[in-house]
Amino acid sequence: MAPKRPKGAGAFPKPVESPAPKPPDTAELYAALDLGTNSCRMLIAQPKGSQFHVVDSFSKSVQLGSGLETTGRLSRASMARTTQALRICQQKLKRHKVTRMRLVATEACRRAKNSREFIRQVRRDTGLQLEIIQPEEEARLAVISCAPLVSTKTEQLLVVDIGGGSTELVWIDLRSVPNRDRPRAIMRLHAGFHPSDSPFPAAKVVDWISVPLGVATLRDQFRDVEDDSARFALMSWFFEENLSEFTPYANEQVREGFQIVGTSGTVTTVAASHLGLKRYDRTKVDGLRMSSDQIDKVIRNYLTLGPQGRRRDPRIGQDRQALIMSGAAILQALLRCWPTDRLSVADRGLREGLLYAQMSADGVLEDGPF
Repeated sequence: MAPKRPKGAGAFPKPVESPAPKPPDTAELYAALDLGTNSCRMLIAQPKGSQFHVVDSFSKSVQLGSGLETTGRLSRASMARTTQALRICQQKLKRHKVTRMRLVATEACRRAKNSREFIRQVRRDTGLQLEIIQPEEEARLAVISCAPLVSTKTEQLLVVDIGGGSTELVWIDLRSVPNRDRPRAIMRLHAGFHPSDSPFPAAKVVDWISVPLGVATLRDQFRDVEDDSARFALMSWFFEENLSEFTPYANEQVREGFQIVGTSGTVTTVAASHLGLKRYDRTKVDGLRMSSDQIDKVIRNYLTLGPQGRRRDPRIGQDRQALIMSGAAILQALLRCWPTDRLSVADRGLREGLLYAQMSADGVLEDGPF
């Protein structure tokens, strides 16, 4: 007699289901949007310890400042491209139910004669209220975004943010701050470059400057120079000329204890080229230290490639190829001026600074107070 088949034999075992990841609490979410001369970028994040965790992001080359150098106005086409990108940002903010946010516009909107009209149009079409921030705040936000990359051995710090329409430089003296507190002292600058009396050791802002030359505006000024190498040399010289009023530039500085932190698409692209990355990897780029020789080698290779070769280079990318040489000219000028042969690469900037500032002001980051 055949053995009786056990009940349930042959049936598929019931799968063991892992619990679905817990969605972030919408009450903890913050957003930061940076509308620059060339790009529209946004981060949505929640505080996590002394840092934050990115929940969603957006980045698009909108070329808002296209033609601005010639006309002094934002064109209809560039405003339409930008508004379309902002609609996507609005949908993301709505989907995540974000209520804490700062949405800022920078140099293109500071300079354009019709920027107020554009801001009203964006509000009407997307419901988003953009805020045009001044150069000092833009510089300050770039500085605090780089705080985690500041070495405890750094005594003199230069933070450089190469944007599409402007470049911000901030010189900071950290000698009066205990070594272990130096990154935290940078973070406290979210309250201002010259905050009121504080019980905490203060980072001293020696000087700062906003040069109205970024990768897009510098390229546009020398667009009529046909020779690639000559155009690059002229752009680098012209940028350096615009630094003559920057206080530290006039004085000889000590190499020891000096750190430059560079934040921009130019700096991260040069770093990715140096590493030979076929696909961009933020974890390998953010915090990388490059020597001036390594940077010069990458720039020389860009010049050897020429415009067509750069266009085909996957490490540069289609969005960046038209702007990389003006950015490289700025970077080379900076390394000629300051007493260091090292650059710390920061894949972070205005958006991260906006998030840190909001979270610090709300007291939701650990290791504070900031």
